[in-house]
Amino acid sequence: MDYKNPLPTVDIIIEVEGGIILIKRKNPPYGWAIPGGFIEYGESAESAAIREAKEETNLEISDLKQFHVYSDPERDPRFHTISVVFTARGKGTPKPKDDAIEIGIFNRNNLPEDIAFDHRRILNDYFDKKYLC
Repeated sequence: MDYKNPLPTVDIIIEVEGGIILIKRKNPPYGWAIPGGFIEYGESAESAAIREAKEETNLEISDLKQFHVYSDPERDPRFHTISVVFTARGKGTPKPKDDAIEIGIFNRNNLPEDIAFDHRRILNDYFDKKYLC
């Protein structure tokens, strides 16, 4: 019997002085995105978050905390994914690497217009929670 299951992913809201890190994607779907990617076989979600943060932003992360899980089948136009979203503190010099062609520091008031996936919803949830606490 063949099973078709969603693909597990991680996204990491990396907090740095002045805001949070977003990357501009070099591959479709284009736009600005929260750093993240696929969980590899044999890898925990936490390990994937640490690896993806380093691969895409050049940053070491600490204080990794699970924020929320997003699983809308339409969240990624390519296929059904389930993302475990984390928050973390970034350390180092941000530099676009791997799937990123640009990197930026943003806050609630200066988010770019072209945000990929369901990341605007995730960021709105993050900023809503952050400012309520």
